Amino acid sequence: MTSEKPKMTFHVHAHRVDAHGSQARCKAANLSIDTDLAGRADAFNPAELLLAALAACIIKGIERVTPILHFQLNGVEVNITGIRQDTPPKMESISYEIIVDTSENDHRLALLHDNIKKYGTVFNTIVTGTALSGIMRRAN
Repeated sequence: MTSEKPKMTFHVHAHRVDAHGSQARCKAANLSIDTDLAGRADAFNPAELLLAALAACIIKGIERVTPILHFQLNGVEVNITGIRQDTPPKMESISYEIIVDTSENDHRLALLHDNIKKYGTVFNTIVTGTALSGIMRRAN
């Protein structure tokens, strides 16, 4: 008899505050969400939350694999752009740029990027339904 590892489960609770916004809660964290039809500058809208989730997945993946690869870095930045299709509404394409402050060689940088693409939960979820492309480069 083989014992299967339990699957990870995630839970977020969201509620409408008023016609201008909502709140999402997970663990001890709260997040204001732009659900106003006119938009809000002080909160992420649903499409921006998706892009932020991808950025967080990329950075968390880097945090996960750098100790395994003994990869030295001083910092990471991620820039993501999503293009929305109107009919039916969906993200038509998403492009990213990962900027790594490191003195590691190009081969090691490519290895880090390969690991991000292979093991990222949100990355792999998005890539199955959206044209997802990007680069990893060294900081200037």
